Amino acid sequence: MKKMKKKINDLREESLKYHSKFPPGKIQISPTKKYNSQKDLSLAYSPGVAEPCREIVASHKKVYKYTSKGNLIAVITNGSAVLGLGNIGALASKPVMEGKALLFKIFSDIDVFDIEVNESDPEKFIEIVKSISPTFGGINLEDIKAPEAFQIEKRLKEELDIPVMHDDQHGTAIISGAALINAVDYVNKKINNIKIVVNGAGAAAISCTRIYKKLGVNHKNIFMFDSKGLLHVSRNDLNDEKKEFCIDTYPIQNLKESIKNADVFVGLSVGGILTSDMLKSMAKNPIVFAMANPDPEIDYNLALKIRPDIVMATGRSDFPNQVNNVLGFPYIFRGALDVQSSVINDEMKLAAVYAIANLAKEPVPEQVNIAYNKKNISFGKDYIIPKPLDHRLITCVSTAVAKAAINSGVAKKKILDWNVYKEQLLDRISYESKMIRTIKHRARKNPKRVVFCNGEEYNVLKSVQILIEEGIIYDPIILGNESIIKKTIINNNLYIKSKYIFDPKKEENKKKIKHYASIFWNKKKREGVTFDESIIKMRDGQYFGSMMLDQKESDIFITGYSQKFSSSLKTVVKVLGIKDSKKKISSMMIILSKRGFLFFADTEVIKNPTSEELSQIAIMVSRVVKKLGIEPHIAMLSCQNFSSNNKTSSKVANTVSFLHDQYPNLIVDGEIQPDFALNERLQKRSFPFSKLVQNKSNIFIFPNIESGHLTYKFIKGLENFKVIGPFMLGIRKPVHIMPMHADIEEIVNLTTLAVIDAQLRED
Repeated sequence: MKKMKKKINDLREESLKYHSKFPPGKIQISPTKKYNSQKDLSLAYSPGVAEPCREIVASHKKVYKYTSKGNLIAVITNGSAVLGLGNIGALASKPVMEGKALLFKIFSDIDVFDIEVNESDPEKFIEIVKSISPTFGGINLEDIKAPEAFQIEKRLKEELDIPVMHDDQHGTAIISGAALINAVDYVNKKINNIKIVVNGAGAAAISCTRIYKKLGVNHKNIFMFDSKGLLHVSRNDLNDEKKEFCIDTYPIQNLKESIKNADVFVGLSVGGILTSDMLKSMAKNPIVFAMANPDPEIDYNLALKIRPDIVMATGRSDFPNQVNNVLGFPYIFRGALDVQSSVINDEMKLAAVYAIANLAKEPVPEQVNIAYNKKNISFGKDYIIPKPLDHRLITCVSTAVAKAAINSGVAKKKILDWNVYKEQLLDRISYESKMIRTIKHRARKNPKRVVFCNGEEYNVLKSVQILIEEGIIYDPIILGNESIIKKTIINNNLYIKSKYIFDPKKEENKKKIKHYASIFWNKKKREGVTFDESIIKMRDGQYFGSMMLDQKESDIFITGYSQKFSSSLKTVVKVLGIKDSKKKISSMMIILSKRGFLFFADTEVIKNPTSEELSQIAIMVSRVVKKLGIEPHIAMLSCQNFSSNNKTSSKVANTVSFLHDQYPNLIVDGEIQPDFALNERLQKRSFPFSKLVQNKSNIFIFPNIESGHLTYKFIKGLENFKVIGPFMLGIRKPVHIMPMHADIEEIVNLTTLAVIDAQLRED
């Protein structure tokens, strides 16, 4: 008990500190247009603002073109039924409404004004909302008690031409509806045959049960209870919404009696009401949605102990299958706003239900596994609905809702290209994902066969699975101990075919080893390598993988997981050789930033390059970058700006001079410090002659490996950036060396770039 009290007190202090930290609250308004000059201000306000006003007067539809209405909703409440706090009033509800605004923005990029209305009279509340509705593209009603919530939503939907939804009702209904579809499917029952007991008859319970009926649950098999008992035809104390779920069972049953042999229990009531005996009396493979917060109708761990065959969901984030409205409302409104829907109708809500349900059956992105500290989330009793941090929800649900709005005739705007629309949705939530998507789209156009070293490692195997699923590679070769690889696959529920595994040390592969050893020996016998040594080397994954690439039995080799970069590089160069014997091998790291792709070189290979070697590095990087479809703008970095009075900066200055002379069309300049290289305004003020003033630098050549390595490692340590690499330059074949113990995302991204490398070499 003391521990529980301490936990509650700690949470209270942490929450109050979180909300009060400057600036107070959780949301703010940010401008979307330039405002730094007098001209900007004259366009933003007087006199320029008069022009869009005139356009809107002439055609009201143009309000969506010239204002933020199309991406702005109101989260409105009177504070009469806030979370588990009850009727706390409009003012005290503001932190919750700000929280809802935050969720809208981060999950679907919808802007929100939270509006707390100090009015309990439904008629007056309706008139207030109607009066302010021209501001918004949609209205999310929140935390309004029943039965007034039904009346308010119904009237506003009828009298406004923008989408209105009371999320407490429909959000829970949509998410739990998706969970019900999948839970019933998992336990192999038919939805039209299940017996369902619903404890609670408020706005959320009524809306949930209406959805369940639309999904196929038989009305006769629904037993709904309010605080006074079963909703029964003999009762005369029921409002119209409750009457919809009355049944005529005789004798009238209590909760304990009704739940016997029930397939499903849905709780939207109070904690602890579902007893152990009640749960024991339910049918085989019972489905329990205990959604009371903060305390479910039955404790999760107790329920699993009593009924190991249970499929359970709650409203809590610390248990599997959280029925969380954030899976629905941001994306439902996103889809509705994007087609300028006049309403959120049943067709749109059902489309969201099925979209969410279907998504849970698809392979889960690695980012989701990482976010929830899981290895391999997959459809099952502990995963019947998607996780809130699954970025696919925005494309899956919003697209389904938008299509349903168009098909049901309530959309004022059509979407002509759904693939483009999905890309736009993803762009709303992450600049970084857009760049990753760009390279993945390119890689998929011509997938390659890749051989991977260190196949025993989970990270490597999971990466291979993702790359296959995403269509970036095909028929991979996974090198390593076959028995360990198969055990890792089984233990982690991976889906990788045994035919992809090759164990160089197995006796049955001796012929292949001997063949490769013979080829290698003939290349190296005059360098003191014996045939027996060649046999030993070919049993090593790095040598064998390099030879597979050399003999065109794969398109790419990925290695480096368990060895130092220098060791891996030495091996692959020994087998594959250098593309141009007169030049050196180099490497670059690719940084994903708001500025776009940034390319750093050399970060791994040449310790202290000469001026000639710096020139070679710059040319190699620029050629790759140009082939990627990006115009190269090269900053030759130094500790000084255009002042070569020390050995390093002099070396860089000589490099720039050579490049200007030999490659006059190449955008390159330096010696320059990194902050100036990244800031065209600083350059223009101090060094207006620089070729980089009008061309944003995207390639950064470091004067030595130490500066390059430290810089990219520092950037990699920051949470706002993704780093891909090292991308190898100058090796005869497309081989790339991942960082030691690389995470799954690093392996996937590097392999994706390696596929593009192989594609570019074919051009």
